[in-house]
Amino acid sequence: MPKREDVPKFLAQLQKQHRKLFAAVDGLGKAVRKEGPIDEKTGQLIQLAAAATLRSEGAVHSHTRRALQAGATPQEIRHAIILVTSTIGFPNVVAALSWVNDVISRKK
Repeated sequence: MPKREDVPKFLAQLQKQHRKLFAAVDGLGKAVRKEGPIDEKTGQLIQLAAAATLRSEGAVHSHTRRALQAGATPQEIRHAIILVTSTIGFPNVVAALSWVNDVISRKK
């Protein structure tokens, strides 16, 4: 799970109300990361690209924060989104880049 200060208030409230559910989701995340050789940074970039594909603003925010924490640079994060242009289309990429920018601009 991300650091407490990085969690949006609504999500923190849900985590508090549904501790068992969030513990299970966190456990699943830990298990899948341990299943293979992909490092944390690369894994977060993959999940970020998948979140962009789903047009999930919250997941793009979350995986951007997590990718930064795992050592990804803003350029690598943006490139992970740009790489899916031919798959999800330019308008979707622009939307995802704006969500990435929400997080990166707050970190400065």
